[in-house]
Amino acid sequence: MTYRWLLLFFLLLPWSVMAANVQATLDRNDVHLGETITLNLRIDGAMDASTPDLSALDHDFEVLGTSTNSTLSIVNGKQSAQLIIGVALRPKHTGDLQIPSLALAGSQTNPLTLHVGAPDSSASKHAGKDVFVEVSASPDHAYVGQQLLYTVRLFFDVNLNSGSLADPHVDGVDLRKLGNDSDYEAVRNGRRYQVIERHYALTPQRAGMLTIPSIEFQGEAVDPGNPNDPGGFFNPGGLFGNTTPITADSQEVKIDVQAPPADWGKTAWLPARALTLSVEGLPSDDKLTAGQPLNLRMQVEAQGLPGDALPELSLPTIDGATVYPDQSSTTTHDDGQWLTGRRERGFAIFPQRTGTLTIPEITLTWFDVQSGQRRVATIPSHTFTVAAASGTPAAASSAAQPTGVPSPATASSAAVPAQAASTSTASPPTPWRWIAIGSIALWLISMAAFWWFYRRKRQPASAVTAHDAGRVDSARASRQAFLDAARSHDRPAQARRLLAWARVERQGLRNLGQVADALASEEQRAAIELLQREQYAGAAAKQHIDLAATFADGFAWRQEGKPETDSPLPPLYPFKLD
Repeated sequence: MTYRWLLLFFLLLPWSVMAANVQATLDRNDVHLGETITLNLRIDGAMDASTPDLSALDHDFEVLGTSTNSTLSIVNGKQSAQLIIGVALRPKHTGDLQIPSLALAGSQTNPLTLHVGAPDSSASKHAGKDVFVEVSASPDHAYVGQQLLYTVRLFFDVNLNSGSLADPHVDGVDLRKLGNDSDYEAVRNGRRYQVIERHYALTPQRAGMLTIPSIEFQGEAVDPGNPNDPGGFFNPGGLFGNTTPITADSQEVKIDVQAPPADWGKTAWLPARALTLSVEGLPSDDKLTAGQPLNLRMQVEAQGLPGDALPELSLPTIDGATVYPDQSSTTTHDDGQWLTGRRERGFAIFPQRTGTLTIPEITLTWFDVQSGQRRVATIPSHTFTVAAASGTPAAASSAAQPTGVPSPATASSAAVPAQAASTSTASPPTPWRWIAIGSIALWLISMAAFWWFYRRKRQPASAVTAHDAGRVDSARASRQAFLDAARSHDRPAQARRLLAWARVERQGLRNLGQVADALASEEQRAAIELLQREQYAGAAAKQHIDLAATFADGFAWRQEGKPETDSPLPPLYPFKLD
């Protein structure tokens, strides 16, 4: 029976391998009738695949042709392949046309929708031109800091030998190119053109009337030669043709840029199409341990804003905890039309006492440019239960003992005089001779013990037991590793080496917070506090402590039961978002 299951598994294995990850996309989702589009069918993990059956598209589209493009990359020894099948389509009528799911490489592609509008009515002004440039901006009015989509289209019905299309130059505007250029066909006034389309993100920095000047195309058009004149290959009009300079200019575009609403207040101005605020790292059981960090990561992501335009993230004041913020990071990407910015920041939250710990509600106010409304992104408040760290000595344990019951040490010491008193009363007086003999014997025993301890102290290192030698060597190596790290500027390495050294001498210590609690030296406790601040905050502390000098003589461990003193450093609390 086992062999049958194995045979069935190996028979089905090739089919599972053939089912690749596929995805269908369009180079544009909104076109005019007469324009062409490209349907891109992407197959991950394959270098070759047959073109799928496209008969389902015949009702709404004219299939103009197909092309393939495969890539193979190796990153860190990991090989990845990708195949893209491009299908050129021309819509047959207007409306919302459906591209159904297609069977490809053992999988099904996702369905798509294409909006096809009426032929462009603005084409009449370009009638009869071989080359012209069209530009548009969306929306036609905006707020300061809001991204505009600026689109440039180059139409040409000649053979271009070369050409350059300048980027727009606008004062007081942040300009970024979006995605790659797209290439398709379009019909204007009954004439078919090749079109190169390019998108830009324009973000005005001040209010007022914004004027985007015209952009110019400069190129050379090739005049085809006479193929019946083989003797004039390199002459004007010959087989290789002649080139003619050609230029085209676009129209100016004017946009009304408005200032933020007068009642916006002092909150950061964030005009976006969409915005989300989230946090990661919250424990599922809502339980924390005193002295051990809770590592959170907060993110804000906005469509229509670059990452560097988003505000710095922070946590509100948390009662009963110290917060160490990490350095933030920003990223910006685009989908070919809109920028999407993202800012992330990590936080290490150290609970200082047992009980409950509450992170208050976090809010971020932003302006929705699509609806024109003020909106607030919110992270709800969260409450945790903080337990004591395992292995922490119980404070005032002797005070909890009943007063009427003596401790074992007290009871034994009290019994000694009682026994001596009873012995002295029951026994007869001891002769002086025996007292002298006992004194001499005690002196001889003391001398023997002194000689034994002296010889043990003078023993070479080889006489130490293997266990003790290993412990000493480990402590010495850990101490030296820490001192080497203390001379560098690598704070995480210093924290790791210091904790490793402490664990050799005191087993059971989990973090530097517990190491500081077990030390009696205020200087060493302050050094650990500053080390943690620099490690988690990512910035140099105002006060500097030489770690190598502070711990040169080893750890100053405090005795058990000695009360812990408070740290002389104030807690670091970040500010609120709003």
